[in-house]
This record gives sequence, C-alpha cells and structure tokens, in this order.
Amino acid sequence: MSRKRAYRSKVCILADMMRAIQSEGEEGAGPTKILYAANLSHDRLTQYIDELIEKELIHDVEPEENTRSYVLTEKGREFLQEYRKIERFSQAFGIDV
Repeated sequence: MSRKRAYRSKVCILADMMRAIQSEGEEGAGPTKILYAANLSHDRLTQYIDELIEKELIHDVEPEENTRSYVLTEKGREFLQEYRKIERFSQAFGIDV
C-alpha cells in the first residue's frame, strides 16, 4: 500500500525557511542551513530567498569571506509570530496548515 505524500503550501515552506533563519539568531543562517531545514532544492531556495528579500521579510547580513547569511527583519519576525498563531488555531481544530 502506498502512502499519499502531503505537500506543503508555499506559505508553509516560507515559514520553515524563516524559522531556520530565526534559529541562528543575530548571526543569521546561511543558504545551506536554510536549504536543509526547509528541505528544498537549490533552485527553489534561491527563488524563495529572493521573494523573502523582495517582501522585506529577511535581509542579507554583511558577507564575511564570501559567505552569505540572512536574518529576519522586524516585519519577518511579526509574520512568523502571526503564522504560529494560525498554526496553533488550526491544530486546535485538527486541521494541518
């Protein structure tokens, strides 16, 4: 019997990426950390990073020795806080976000 695989919504993927970034604190998270934490391909990671930057939810940290890292903006922290409320609310009714 095969198991039906549940697909994540785009919002869920973006939230996973933002959680990975937040977990690294003020130093920010590099692309590899975000890629593994959000379980994404490199192409999708790049696309979503660009979108998060465009929407001002994350920004680049000054690169040191050719490394990139990203941190949440205030707007990004607020988004993640509200998203967690939605997750808790929906889980209370047995609905996966």
